[in-house]
Amino acid sequence: MRDFHVHSNYSDGDFLRSMVRAAESAGLEGVGFADHCNVASRERHASMRNVYGFNLDLTYERRRRGIDRLRQDFDLEIYDAIEMDYDPRDEAAIDAFLSEADFDYAIGSVHDVDENNVQVASHFAEMSEAERDAVVDEYFETLIALVESELFDIAAHVDLLERTPPLRGRATTDQYRRVAQALADSRTVPEINAGRALSDAEIVHPAESFLTVLREHDIAVTLGTDSHHPTEIPERADFLAAFVDETGLEPVTPDGIASTL
Repeated sequence: MRDFHVHSNYSDGDFLRSMVRAAESAGLEGVGFADHCNVASRERHASMRNVYGFNLDLTYERRRRGIDRLRQDFDLEIYDAIEMDYDPRDEAAIDAFLSEADFDYAIGSVHDVDENNVQVASHFAEMSEAERDAVVDEYFETLIALVESELFDIAAHVDLLERTPPLRGRATTDQYRRVAQALADSRTVPEINAGRALSDAEIVHPAESFLTVLREHDIAVTLGTDSHHPTEIPERADFLAAFVDETGLEPVTPDGIASTL
């Protein structure tokens, strides 16, 4: 089993070596560092980059040297990847950076709708039902644009808004089908993301109804624990292994890795 989605201290995770040691202890064959990055030049995003330090576009070469050292010290595959915030307005900047940096693979994520992070419930608590439905619709429109951009090997947590009570359960089968069709026509694959699977919410991305639609369209998947700390990797990896056995899924390797091996 390979985990294609963990974070390090180059964004909001723990030290590289600690994460690799945990992956090795969990019996993984490979682990991919996909630290957060945003290359938008708009003021809000520039400010957020400064506050949270999501500056992998400035530090990826340093992290790459660290990963190269760890490859010498550990007997498992260690991937040099990225999780990039996607907004259609930033496609040219994203394309230029990914072409320059040449990561092993790239993960694309939709975190914001109308400048609001879809994981923050307070953004949506005072909205009307119609306004919340509009947010959900915009989320999936942006997700489809992400897939159709062909910038990414993996689409992360494709129903991220299920983490947020005011938005949870509002997605429609038609929205799922439109995403599935876009994925069927693309090289981009979604992930089974265990970032909230062992929390009180017990949320697996994609949700069962979404996964059913993806399987109807014969969409391949990858696996990601979305771990930020070493202690998270073993339990989430075990969860994903059991999930794959139960569902009969056969995860694939992202295109970016397949072309470099």
